[in-house]
Amino acid sequence: MNPDAILTYSQVLPPGQNSHPFPRAPAIYRYPERTPTRHSSTPARSASTRRSNREDNAGDQQATADAVAALRTVLEARLARKKTTVVDATNCERAVRAELVQAARRHAIPTVAVLMGTPVSLCVIRQTARTPDRAVPADTVRAQHTAAVTAFPGLRGEGFDHVVFVDQLHRLEPLLQRASNRRRADLGWDGHPGLGSLLLVRRVFGDEILPLWRWVDGSTLADGDRVAEITLGADRLILALRTDVDEEGDYAFDLLTNCPIDHECTAPAWTPAHSVTTLLDAITGALDDPDTICTVHGGYDDLDQEADDHAAGMDDDPYGRADLEEQYAAAVRE
Repeated sequence: MNPDAILTYSQVLPPGQNSHPFPRAPAIYRYPERTPTRHSSTPARSASTRRSNREDNAGDQQATADAVAALRTVLEARLARKKTTVVDATNCERAVRAELVQAARRHAIPTVAVLMGTPVSLCVIRQTARTPDRAVPADTVRAQHTAAVTAFPGLRGEGFDHVVFVDQLHRLEPLLQRASNRRRADLGWDGHPGLGSLLLVRRVFGDEILPLWRWVDGSTLADGDRVAEITLGADRLILALRTDVDEEGDYAFDLLTNCPIDHECTAPAWTPAHSVTTLLDAITGALDDPDTICTVHGGYDDLDQEADDHAAGMDDDPYGRADLEEQYAAAVRE
């Protein structure tokens, strides 16, 4: 059996019809390149997707002919290159299945029919959870289900090399293999450049932030700690990478924000940036972390704000009110 390309066909069957006379879970399905799944990197050719591209409506059954034509073009191109291809469709009509088998035969590629034991009632219910442009009418769903049940016993006779149910496929190994490959690439193994210092950024803030992240080398804003900025359009956030949190050697990020004590203070203040939600709160004005620390006034639990002001050279009576009050008191005494 050719390990490079398998044409996969899917159907829906009711419970109780998941037994078949063919070998269960042959070893060939254990390998990721031989077991295309919905989570595989192998592109799945879906009729609903083609309908969406053609009519902006994935559930428009009138667009099916055009969708199938587009699918055929892509299918032939991939099979000619011996690429594993998943045809994600109900394929309830025998003529449609025959065309798929013939396409595979023309390119000497084996075929696998993958079936799912889903009750028709559940198939209908799931349509109600879809948006109107993707929902399929209940009578259409029932007709397709009946056709799939009827076709099941004869699939091998139609030319499929293997007929399996989705719960018989070994799907964990391919998933773990892909996860391992990505992780090794992120770490810079196997010749990959790796993410380097962005590994921690992604772990804390997620993949979406990575393209927006820029280290500001040479910045003195964070007392020697590394500074970065996130910029998109008119919005800009500045963060500092702390490498010795609580003097315990832990890593964390702080976000530059306003002084929590004095709204007129222009000194830098930092608040812990625990996740991307902290960034969102900063942008929307919802940020209110009791651990925010001003470089002049300290935090909410700092009890000697006047001493902080004097130490920073800040006048705690910039308008001279205390002096005026003293003059008034002296005049009264006289």
